[in-house]
Amino acid sequence: MIEIDGSFGEAGGQILRTASALSAVTKKPCRIFNIRHGRINPGLMPQHLLGIQALSQFCSGRLEGDELGSEEIKFFPGEDCKDRVLIKIETAGSITLALQFLIPSALLAKKSVKISFDGGGTDTFFSPTIDYFQHVFLKVLEKLGGKINMNIIKRGYYPEGGAKIEVEVFPSKLKGLDLIERNDLKKILAFSGASQFLKQKKVAERQLQGVREILGKLKLPIEEKIEYFPTENPGSQIALAAIFENTVIGTDNLGKLGKRAEEIGKEAALQLLKEERSGACLDKHMADQILPYLALAGGKSSVTVSEITNHLKTNIWVIEKFLGKKFDIKDNLISWK
Repeated sequence: MIEIDGSFGEAGGQILRTASALSAVTKKPCRIFNIRHGRINPGLMPQHLLGIQALSQFCSGRLEGDELGSEEIKFFPGEDCKDRVLIKIETAGSITLALQFLIPSALLAKKSVKISFDGGGTDTFFSPTIDYFQHVFLKVLEKLGGKINMNIIKRGYYPEGGAKIEVEVFPSKLKGLDLIERNDLKKILAFSGASQFLKQKKVAERQLQGVREILGKLKLPIEEKIEYFPTENPGSQIALAAIFENTVIGTDNLGKLGKRAEEIGKEAALQLLKEERSGACLDKHMADQILPYLALAGGKSSVTVSEITNHLKTNIWVIEKFLGKKFDIKDNLISWK
């Protein structure tokens, strides 16, 4: 059994997500203890519990200690994966984080897997927005050979959630990735959305106005998309994706009470500029999200990242526990052989 100390590094939920996902792929049981140790509310929160239970259901596994607030679980993955998973989320728990539990084993399944979400948040705090997931994460995953389709039926914001999403993951043979040079910038995609509750205040348009105030000065090619959605409660989000010849980097941001919509757009644009000026092929959030797939792919991979974050280092530590090989980090270049 693989032993994982959840207090290592940033001691966050990412340890649980990566460890359980790789446990399902490798069929190696794992014990994760000190889950989210040191946090204000340590242990399993609702979205962590839902994610690990959905994974266990998907791979016909067995869990011990899967209770709210639990700081230790044991996960025994099964041999057979199902082709359908329904996840009901009563809160605004992040759908994109829940998918991190399931996607690695679903990609390596023998047949396509359909994952349905009833409830949850598409765009919520401390997680990738659904637009970043679609237009940045999935685009990089495609370069590794992964194929995933997503249908957003209904958006969900904090605190009510209420989203409805359908995801289909196709059997994929992952291959190594060589992303050292990104080459020329082709365009920037800007996705600005908000609840219909905020349409009269033109929140989505104002978020884009903030983006233009930053990026417009640079005369960069920008394609804009504005949408308003029927949702359970007010909320807004913006996601930016810079499309290069060889890669895509991105940023996102969420609307906040007491902060002008223009400022939300400006923050996202300034962060994108920071990522662009790094010269790297992967932004700092994509860097740690893509690591498990690099490790599971055939062949070797080399990628440049904008920043070696503590989050990334923690994820590397977990991956190496399961796969017995080592990542090589030199400056901002990460390699896996």
